[in-house]
Amino acid sequence: MEIEKTDSCKAAAKPRGRPLSFDRDQALEQAMHVFWQRGYEAASIAELTGAMGITAPSLYTAFGDKERLFLEAIERYATGPGGGYPRALEEEPTAYLAIKRCLEEAAEELTRPCHPPGCMVTMAATNCSVASAHIQAALAKRRAAADAGVRCRIEHGIQNGELPADTDAAALANFYATVFRGMSIQATDGASRESLLATAAAAMRAWPGVPQAS
Repeated sequence: MEIEKTDSCKAAAKPRGRPLSFDRDQALEQAMHVFWQRGYEAASIAELTGAMGITAPSLYTAFGDKERLFLEAIERYATGPGGGYPRALEEEPTAYLAIKRCLEEAAEELTRPCHPPGCMVTMAATNCSVASAHIQAALAKRRAAADAGVRCRIEHGIQNGELPADTDAAALANFYATVFRGMSIQATDGASRESLLATAAAAMRAWPGVPQAS
């Protein structure tokens, strides 16, 4: 983010260019919503600059290009609306409660009316051309890291005796990742919060053994 220099700093070194005439953080927030709604390729520079309230030259000055703007928007999503998943895995005392919370919070977040429906990391690079394969690969890598976090939480639960010793951690993690992504697609198709909560509840009934409430 652009930081305004003090007078003493200005005296010590000349600024490289004119300071930004807009709120970069707010502009990035608006760009995130456009990419979330339209996807990477479908979002045009005109749509982005219109939502951000800036000109195309200002976009390139502040963010470099469309690709770098998109990757910054994805990072903003991951630490904002999409940040509940890792927090649940870290904060809950058992693997069962962690994944249950992940799905229940997803049902809430994926259907909030204040932003586009669904998961941005799941939806933003679908139907991209070969030219954007590297963008798809970057998002696939991020999804794989999220799946690995779920698998590690399940493995920890097996070690602690929360799940049967013969539980296939990778398969179970893949199952819940698939449920989450299916919920994201359902949300973009207009599924309600109540419908997604019902899906989450059904998925948790597939948990191996008898889960502990706390």
